[in-house]
Amino acid sequence: EQQELTIKSIGLECNDWNQLAQAFSKDGIQALLIEEVIPEIEHEANAILTKLTNNQAQIFIESLRDLKSGGVRETLDIKITDALGIRPYEMFSGGEAFRIDFALRIAISKLLARRAGTALQTLIIDEGFGSQDEEGLALLMTALHSIQQDFSKVIIVSHLAEFKDNFPIHFIVTKQTDGSFVTIEERG
Repeated sequence: EQQELTIKSIGLECNDWNQLAQAFSKDGIQALLIEEVIPEIEHEANAILTKLTNNQAQIFIESLRDLKSGGVRETLDIKITDALGIRPYEMFSGGEAFRIDFALRIAISKLLARRAGTALQTLIIDEGFGSQDEEGLALLMTALHSIQQDFSKVIIVSHLAEFKDNFPIHFIVTKQTDGSFVTIEERG
């Protein structure tokens, strides 16, 4: 009788472990999370990318790929479509890739903040604008203005005069032999 109780207890414990193994498997919780967040990331990234590309580009994230031999395989492919059709990320210029990356980073940041129950406080962009042509810089400024209300502070680091002149407060860093010196200038 005692052995039957022990066997039953071990059976229940095995069942618990099997359920945990399934939950933590590649088809478990992580798959559910990925499938749930992909539409959110796509939506937010595309809202930003629309502004950065004059409504010319869109991102699609696929988590499953059809195999030629039949069936499907798990993947995480980011497909980008523009006026030329669907192209791999590697085929986009440095400026285009920067805008795609920017949209995805902001989208993922917003998702993570929302999931943590907090708001994004600060956006810091350090350089990266040198890959932008005049139109790209203008589109980036439009996008920054459209998302600035989501942040308490937006800090941009840039050496490009045509980009810097779009901001009212400048921190001018001057390197000296004994360290760096910072001055603050307010511009119109």
